[in-house]
Amino acid sequence: MDSQGNFGSIDGDAPAAARYTEIRMTRLAEELLEDIDKETVPFGWNYDDSLLIPHVLPAKFPNLLVNGSSGIAVGMATNIPPHNMSEVVDGCVALIHDPDLSLDELIKIIPGPDFPSSGVIKGTKGIISAYKTGRGIITLKAVAEIVAIPKKDREDIIVTEIPYQVNKAKLIESVAELVKQKKIEGISDIRDESSREGMRIVIQLKRGENAQVVLNRLYKFTQMQMSFGIIMLALDSKNQPVTFDLKSMLQAFIAHRKDVVTRRCIFDLKKAEARAHILEGLKKALDQIDAVIATIRASKEADVARTALMEKFSFSEKQAQAILEMRLQRLTGLERQKIEDELDELMKHIAWLKKVLGSSEEIFKIIVGELEEIKKSYGDPRRTRIEAADDDDLLDEDLIAKEDVVVSLTHSGYIKRIPVEEYRLQKRGGKGLKGAGSREEDYVWKVFAANTHTTILNFSDRGKLYWLKSYQLPQGSRTSKGKAINNVIQLSSGENVRAVLPVEEFDPKSYVVLITEKGIIKKTSLDAFSRPRPSGLIALTIELEDNLCDAQMSNGANDILIVTKEGMSIRFDESDVRAMGRNARGVKGITLAKDDKVVGMAVLNKDSQEKILIVTENGYGKRTEVSEYRRQSRGGVGIITQKTSDKSGLVVSARIVSDVQHVLLSTNNGQSIRMKCSDISLIGRNTQGVRLMSLNEGEYITSVALIDEEEISDEGDQRS
Repeated sequence: MDSQGNFGSIDGDAPAAARYTEIRMTRLAEELLEDIDKETVPFGWNYDDSLLIPHVLPAKFPNLLVNGSSGIAVGMATNIPPHNMSEVVDGCVALIHDPDLSLDELIKIIPGPDFPSSGVIKGTKGIISAYKTGRGIITLKAVAEIVAIPKKDREDIIVTEIPYQVNKAKLIESVAELVKQKKIEGISDIRDESSREGMRIVIQLKRGENAQVVLNRLYKFTQMQMSFGIIMLALDSKNQPVTFDLKSMLQAFIAHRKDVVTRRCIFDLKKAEARAHILEGLKKALDQIDAVIATIRASKEADVARTALMEKFSFSEKQAQAILEMRLQRLTGLERQKIEDELDELMKHIAWLKKVLGSSEEIFKIIVGELEEIKKSYGDPRRTRIEAADDDDLLDEDLIAKEDVVVSLTHSGYIKRIPVEEYRLQKRGGKGLKGAGSREEDYVWKVFAANTHTTILNFSDRGKLYWLKSYQLPQGSRTSKGKAINNVIQLSSGENVRAVLPVEEFDPKSYVVLITEKGIIKKTSLDAFSRPRPSGLIALTIELEDNLCDAQMSNGANDILIVTKEGMSIRFDESDVRAMGRNARGVKGITLAKDDKVVGMAVLNKDSQEKILIVTENGYGKRTEVSEYRRQSRGGVGIITQKTSDKSGLVVSARIVSDVQHVLLSTNNGQSIRMKCSDISLIGRNTQGVRLMSLNEGEYITSVALIDEEEISDEGDQRS
């Protein structure tokens, strides 16, 4: 309904009296009623036999799912949540095209409810249960962001979305009451800054309070997190209450639409045939108009004339009546042509209607076309996000297709996954493709290849580890912005992700090697990071003035190569660094000059003929044989690995590469270029390198990613 006047608010304000309000149907509501006058649905008397009302509406879309329904009657209850129009339409179309579509495949198309108040659904166990059995319980959470207030040395919690049907004013009152009762501590003020632009509840914390702890308590004790019970109960075509699963509910709608379209075609066919019958009579009369006029003039009254026309010219009663009602202007040549043209169009329409009524396939084509038109006119993006539950074995990975992706992370913390096919192969020195869309002050910082089942270990600059599955990331294109990573993992205030490590399985014989900007190195068993916590794990105890720089995988028997931004490097045996626990600080890996810092490290096989790829910020790079880097003792000053200058710029990345790999370079302007590693010159250690990418003024390289050739299909994409 399109309403005018005061109809209440999310704060629980009462609506105005009916005399002060008005309503009318929206265009979408009219889609529920379209063709109701064409005998498409049965009618019956209302409760007191005073009105004829439809038993069901023609409904071009499954309103029961899109709009949802809630109610209790005769000992039974239903509680169907609202869903996204576009997803429901896509599910219907997919089921029409493939009636044997499995429920699991259908859930990929309709992943869950979509509430108008947005919010977050935690976990998929309740959704899958509801869609497979008709009953399930889902957890809805408010969307809250922790914002640092540096000048006041404190943090605020900003709530921008709350669960479906939660009263905002009562929610704020409940938080204030909990603070008063000291069940939640650390809150100094609560303000409702909501406006027409959107919801904004500001929860101000006291100085030094841990915002994440306070937020977790708010979720636990208030309606910022609540359960929603789904009961998919509805009346079937025989007026019997049935608990539907998702597929059977869509099948019931499709069967209903097939019946409606069939009835409509029958109605249109009868109407078209009746009109064609009249037009045939008029055409026949015009062919012998003089005799027809003479017959009419010879008759004393209309009934006599009608009978005479029927007897003399074999007209039906309806045709004879139409001839008597025909205006004289129809005798002109132009009007005669209009009758013939209308008759020709009607005959074509009749032939099409008969074809449709004789084929279920044609009826389904009409249904699909109408559904796609509904989606085009009324479809909108999903509002409610679906995220993994914190304690989750709840996500069913079998429902997630295993596909190769490229994961992209920007400097300001926006992350996304991109189908790997969006990157095409190019030659060295090209301009590249437009990459991640970013604001002027933002740029792509990290890009790596993975698949949708890959576990992503996120190491923050403060030495904490956050656990994530790549399919939990928002999927985008090269040019889309992505999603703020602090909305994906629970980073503390002021904390930033500095190293990202994709892991396929947690092998206890493997290690994670961590390096800080000040050259402190540490090695820890990978198995120590296999049990995630939503609030993160301590991976490295770090000094306040230092930051984590990089993380790499190792088998425990490699060499370590550390590279600094001013082009220095050191190579030493990994055994010089003993394995330590998660809370350990580490040991010195390299001695740095005053303004120098570590930009990365590489894990080297001791005896292999590997090559080191060095890339500088101004787009220069080179490959160098590992043999040119002699082993030294850990903690030394090291040797030169790159001649830095104003032309080449400082070092951005140092990576181990093979000839079958591809390298993906990204810039601060969002440009990206992919090339074969074998196309990059193989030259000595103490050199400047060659140009890898042409850069515009003010543009510089920000990240370097390696992609294994066997992981990515470049079929049909070998273009320069």
